[in-house]
Amino acid sequence: MMLPKWFLALIVPMFLLADRAGLTQVQTVYLMPMGYGLDQYLANRLTSESVFNVVTDPKRADAVLTDQLGGGFERRFDELFRRPEPVAEHAPPPPEKKGKEMDAEAIAQLKLTSGQPPISSFSRGKGNIFLVDIKTRQVLWSLYERPKKILPDELDRTSGRIVLRLKKDLAGKP
Repeated sequence: MMLPKWFLALIVPMFLLADRAGLTQVQTVYLMPMGYGLDQYLANRLTSESVFNVVTDPKRADAVLTDQLGGGFERRFDELFRRPEPVAEHAPPPPEKKGKEMDAEAIAQLKLTSGQPPISSFSRGKGNIFLVDIKTRQVLWSLYERPKKILPDELDRTSGRIVLRLKKDLAGKP
């Protein structure tokens, strides 16, 4: 079934406004490490052009800018934004360790991290940039803007194009 054009003309702007509403709620961003150090250039552009406040403490951010989604991102996101478990008021002190013995918690942590690939910024940098909401983990905005070369001047120009597009999208201009 094909929808009439007049119906699409009414509905599509509502979706665009809804998406923009989530984007306009963002005030502070944390930048995940990106391929070729692009995060450093983006931090410079975002702050110098007053688009977002860039924070170094991820817990103070409304959103995260990253160049990768998937398992590695999810693990890193969980590490950064894990809520501390409540501590019992009258909990007994932890047992003292004798010699080189490891407790069950340390062994479990080793098992969790030993099978996971390391999070690296070397093989990334494919050109995708994502703005992810901290609370909902929803991708609020994305863009494909790949640097032509991996030289500092080109990375700076690329970050400038990314920030320009982000500013346009925040302002609601097509």
